[in-house]
Amino acid sequence: MKTTAITGRTNVTIVMFKVMLGLVPGVIAYVWYFGPAILISVAIASVTAIVAEAILLLIRRVPVWPYLSDMSALLTAWLLTLSMPPLSPWWLTVMATMFAIVIAKHVFGGLGYNPFNPAMAGFAAALIAFPSQMSHWSPPNAVAATRSDFAMDLTHIFREFSSKAFIIDAEAMATPLDTLKVQVANKQAIADFLYMPIFGDFAGKGTEIIAICYLLGGLFLLQQRLITWHMPVIFFAVIAVLAEFFHLLDPARHAGPLFHLLGGATVIGALFIITDPVSAATTPKGKMIFAAGAAVLTFVIRVFGGYPDGVAFAVLFMNMCVPLIDRYTQPPVFGRKAVKPRVKEST
Repeated sequence: MKTTAITGRTNVTIVMFKVMLGLVPGVIAYVWYFGPAILISVAIASVTAIVAEAILLLIRRVPVWPYLSDMSALLTAWLLTLSMPPLSPWWLTVMATMFAIVIAKHVFGGLGYNPFNPAMAGFAAALIAFPSQMSHWSPPNAVAATRSDFAMDLTHIFREFSSKAFIIDAEAMATPLDTLKVQVANKQAIADFLYMPIFGDFAGKGTEIIAICYLLGGLFLLQQRLITWHMPVIFFAVIAVLAEFFHLLDPARHAGPLFHLLGGATVIGALFIITDPVSAATTPKGKMIFAAGAAVLTFVIRVFGGYPDGVAFAVLFMNMCVPLIDRYTQPPVFGRKAVKPRVKEST
């Protein structure tokens, strides 16, 4: 069986490039349904990531080009930006990207040593520090008052430097997951508000197609053997089972499996985030536990927590559990019996 071995900087570059290539269908769909704002934010994050990476490499006195050219910083910038509102102000994108590269990556030693997924760490930092700005999501072009164009989106993102006084609140709306949570909290049955233009056939208008495009990109990663099917399938299956269980218990308050699978960051999380070989579990059993735990936490945060989507926090929490998971799921050395890890007693 052919496998992909990451033995040098060149191979790392190829892997990162292929993962970014897998994101392209989702980005194209994003631009089609929501306008070019996401491209502007991706460009801002990419430049910030490259500059921050270069400065940190110089500070650490390691060769700049070999590490800068591995494209890991660019991939972090892409995953972070695709998780944030496309109309995020430029300074918020810069701050989140710098946190991801400087704090979540280089403080721990750089690529291969970071215990937390840098993109999710940057997203969580931005959400906690600036919750208002992180709630300004642009509406799909199909329901927006005016179709988004490059000049308009550029003005929104750099509005501090623009003479045009756009009111960002008038151009923003909640996500489908957030709308669901708010309406259910207001004692509205799900069937009574699915007519709202933000909802599509299965989840959010436009976002469900973007999720399917990410799925196509994930199939490309599977075909290239950059990831295996185990973690994504377990992640999808656990969310689907939980969603179906609660939907059967109370269909007026809980959406069905398709809404949760095609809504929010479920697909990109399953295929591009929890499969991170650095911050996820490394043992075969550990990977399954990691994926299942991330799925449970994602669903619990969505349904019972204070945030509409819980992928980032679920992944970060499971990142903290990786040392424990790997310790207790380490397969025995060939020819030896499994030995339980000793727990040091306190004196």
